[in-house]
Amino acid sequence: MPFTVPTVDISAYVSDGPAEDRASVARQIDDACRTVGFIQVTGHGVPDDVVAGLGTAMDAFFEQPLETKKSWVRPAAENRGYSAPKSESLSLSLGIESATRMNDFFEAFNIGRTADDYPGTPVHPAHYAANTWSDLDGFRERTSAYLAEAERVAITMVRIFADALGLPGTFFDEFTDHSIGVLRMNNYALPEGTDIALDGDLIGMGEHTDFGIVTILWADQVRGLQVLGSEGGWHDVNPADGALLINLGDLMARWTNEQWLSTLHRVKPPIVDGTIQRRRSVAFFFDGNSDALISTLPGFVDEAHPDLYRPVTVDEHITAKLSGSRAGVLNESAEREGSRVLSSYR
Repeated sequence: MPFTVPTVDISAYVSDGPAEDRASVARQIDDACRTVGFIQVTGHGVPDDVVAGLGTAMDAFFEQPLETKKSWVRPAAENRGYSAPKSESLSLSLGIESATRMNDFFEAFNIGRTADDYPGTPVHPAHYAANTWSDLDGFRERTSAYLAEAERVAITMVRIFADALGLPGTFFDEFTDHSIGVLRMNNYALPEGTDIALDGDLIGMGEHTDFGIVTILWADQVRGLQVLGSEGGWHDVNPADGALLINLGDLMARWTNEQWLSTLHRVKPPIVDGTIQRRRSVAFFFDGNSDALISTLPGFVDEAHPDLYRPVTVDEHITAKLSGSRAGVLNESAEREGSRVLSSYR
């Protein structure tokens, strides 16, 4: 059967449509999460002008000289500000060395929810760090507007997840009422003069699973995103016009005892006439409350499905993953995800 990413219209949830329409959406999402773990969603309601504004802000920032952009670098643990090419290695978040034995060549800029967004709530300072805002005209306003829309879509998806799993509609509220939320703007285009070999093994972003509950991804319609299928092969995924890509994070795999999977993916933009074809993407990571304890849901454990995971706090899990990707510390607690990557090399 050919690999496909299902497309689901979620407008019934966005507009609070009839119960039967929402039930149909939930069934489609459940099937997609059990079989692929990646979904294209339409009917999400993100305005075109907000997406266009985001693109304008990204282009203005990434078109600056590399040394200018490096002035916005922040400590790795804060997960904010600028990341230069070859400064991260996503495969280390899974506890494995990248097949290319080099750091990923993408560059990125991160903003996110801060402690000030949750007044009166004790939060882990590293996960809710203050933002660094580029001083480019309109950058803060345009990126913040998109962050708010992406977060709204994430909250909608979590509501759909509850219905799809047969849980109370408010089940996830206690895990997400002060959720870690990070918007990562990615640019795949090597700066002029970068010393790196352009070959078939060049990796824009290494193999990884996303860390939290759900990721909302906007991307250019340029080849590069690849998803690991259940048969062990890598498949290209390109968003349809106006669609957002949704993928599950590790916490949903833990909650469902891997009946829903956090799908492995990577980015390998094509090389055209000796030059990497420029590609942009923007991922909003909705990771849950840093102090939330994630344990396998009882309905997903039985004699045929023993519990695969020990309980873990969101802070513990995200910290271990970030220490791999951004600080170069091999994550030793991701054996299950890492084994799936290694099997794809055979």
